[in-house]
Amino acid sequence: MNKITAVVIGVGAAAGALVGAVGVPVVLVGIGFTSAGIAAGSYAAGMMSSVAIANGGAVAAGSTVAVLQAAGVTGLSAFTTATMSGAGAAVGWLAYKFRG
Repeated sequence: MNKITAVVIGVGAAAGALVGAVGVPVVLVGIGFTSAGIAAGSYAAGMMSSVAIANGGAVAAGSTVAVLQAAGVTGLSAFTTATMSGAGAAVGWLAYKFRG
């Protein structure tokens, strides 16, 4: 592998890591899982409503909606941020490796 290829792969992986770490919280807020709770009329509110209807009016602790809301309120743990960064880096590397 030449130096230019290594730099391109490194930049792609770094960009993917940044998107993974920063993009996930932005998406959570964008779909309605905010630090103030679930935003009215949002996609998150629709999810919560569907889950509550399916469970007789309750949202179970540990359910997808509960976990996403907890992440929206408290942010992501260091482990989750590292995992998302690693996944983003892998996507950046794969995008280079399998380019057209």
